[in-house]
Amino acid sequence: MNRFPMCECEAVHQDVVNAVAPKLLSGDEAIDLAALYKLFGDGTRVRILQALRVHELCVCDLACLLGMTKSAISHQLKALRLSNLVRFRREGQNVFYALADEHVEKILDLGLDHLRE
Repeated sequence: MNRFPMCECEAVHQDVVNAVAPKLLSGDEAIDLAALYKLFGDGTRVRILQALRVHELCVCDLACLLGMTKSAISHQLKALRLSNLVRFRREGQNVFYALADEHVEKILDLGLDHLRE
């Protein structure tokens, strides 16, 4: 017995298909969006983003907060930076990271709101 409900007819609702088709993402957009969400699939990266939401931090600060090595944090920050989720600024020999923009905050908020429903 199938646990998931499935349509047992063979009819295509062409009017609905025609209405939805132009609103679908292109293949490239879908791949890019999936890659963005994949970055949120790692707990360490989410915790880094959460910390950066509170205050800009350097790699040493993040390593201390998360109990990880600077190398591991740097690796995660590189992925976040390449996806434009975080930005950095130099101050002398220090490099401070922060969220790239308010969109990253909104993504975090929406995810948490969904989880807490």
